[in-house]
Amino acid sequence: MTGKPILTLADAKRIAAAAEAEAARNDWRVVIAVVDDGGHLLYLQRSHDTQFGSVETATMKAHAAVAFQRPTKASEEAVLSGRLIHLALPGVIPAEGGVPLVRDGVVIGGLGVSGVRSAQDGQIANAGAAALAP
Repeated sequence: MTGKPILTLADAKRIAAAAEAEAARNDWRVVIAVVDDGGHLLYLQRSHDTQFGSVETATMKAHAAVAFQRPTKASEEAVLSGRLIHLALPGVIPAEGGVPLVRDGVVIGGLGVSGVRSAQDGQIANAGAAALAP
């Protein structure tokens, strides 16, 4: 029997540390959320001076990245190009900063970042996701 790859707490902490390093390098204060493949929160960290609204936003971005198995930037671009149907899809967050976490070609979780501009959230999320690479 072959088991599917999973996202461990150690993975989540490593991903969050890489994301935090990118944020710190740029003096950005953010919330970083990591969810498992079912969209359930596995790990969350918040800079002490980040607005509390970013907690839910980061978590929702991570969840959306898993649910739709693509970066939330794709929904942002779709809305900006006039495909407003994306605004009606349950769980869609049309703002960059959520990315799926992939191991062996399988989505094993999601990473969401919130607290700065959308593109900066995306930059941080991509840096975090890169830590999952072998």
